[in-house]
Amino acid sequence: MKFILIPDSFKGTLSSVQICRIMEARIRRQFPDSAVVKVPVADGGEGTVDAFLAAAGGKKRFVTVKNPYFEDVKAAYALIEDGKTAVIEMAACAGLPLVEDRKNPLLTTTYGVGEMILDAAGQGVRKIILGLGGSCTNDGGCGAAAAAGVKFFNKNGKEFIPTGGTVREIASIDLKSRKPGLAGIEIIAMCDIENPMYGPNGASFVFGPQKGADMETAALLDQGIRRLSEAIKEASGRDFSQVPGSGAAGAMGAGMLAFFEARLQMGIDTVLDAADFDRLMEDADYIFTGEGKLDRQSLGGKVVIGVARKARTKNKPVIAIVGGAVDEEIENVYEEGVSAVFPINRLPQDFSVSRSRSRENLEATTDNILRLIKLGK
Repeated sequence: MKFILIPDSFKGTLSSVQICRIMEARIRRQFPDSAVVKVPVADGGEGTVDAFLAAAGGKKRFVTVKNPYFEDVKAAYALIEDGKTAVIEMAACAGLPLVEDRKNPLLTTTYGVGEMILDAAGQGVRKIILGLGGSCTNDGGCGAAAAAGVKFFNKNGKEFIPTGGTVREIASIDLKSRKPGLAGIEIIAMCDIENPMYGPNGASFVFGPQKGADMETAALLDQGIRRLSEAIKEASGRDFSQVPGSGAAGAMGAGMLAFFEARLQMGIDTVLDAADFDRLMEDADYIFTGEGKLDRQSLGGKVVIGVARKARTKNKPVIAIVGGAVDEEIENVYEEGVSAVFPINRLPQDFSVSRSRSRENLEATTDNILRLIKLGK
């Protein structure tokens, strides 16, 4: 038989790569002659580069770029096996772990992200996949744009690099100054949220607090992103403020649309395309997927549903293995193409307790599923 393993990570316990290895080991015990294809999934944050390398092969390229405080930092991105695609995590140079106890979205920048994009373009790639997860920034992608040559001016006509706290000072933007090396490169931004640029559900109020913003600071950040939206409209004639996902990563979603002509795409769809999933599942017997929690948000198109929708087109059975809670209202997952759902927790324990047993719980659950498959054979 042929098994495809394509799980998301179980947040706080097991990475996607670890889950794949555990599942494969159990399959080898029960069905030693089976073919196993592992496609680790990440959501655009930390681990995205490693997941793509594990799924598609390739190598890491290390570069020195600016961190959130304009200090030099060594970061890595992936050049996938064909050499024509780069995968970048913005968290590698603009992520929360890089600021530790210095969280301040008024001061942080995405400048290093733009440097990484330019370096990838210099390697001759034709496609760049950028993960928007885990950022500590709220500059609307202005830093990244400035690194790529876009110019920002204040009311006195002075050029500057906006941060979260100075975005509101933008008087005009020169989009034509962007460096020509990016022309013709397809850029995809992995984005699994639908928040707009600004407002109560926008970047600053929803995600600002986890980056160190209190309500007063979040209001200042929101003002800045509103001004950025107006400045983009004045420069390009286009309004990105209400595009679903434009508020991702401190409105980096909007910045990628406006400054890099990127396309926002669900993370799982990006992974499936990169892994050539349609071809992989042609002769598959079973597809094992999963994520840390299965709830209403999952129905919006996260990993389990994204995989199931694809598999349904080929009538392939999809088994979802869930690391934590399974919401009571998930009946629709079966209509989307999921064949069965199995939570791994074997005892009614709080997550603080069960998380330490995730590995053995996953092993036991996978074993039981495989025994049931064997019984059916």
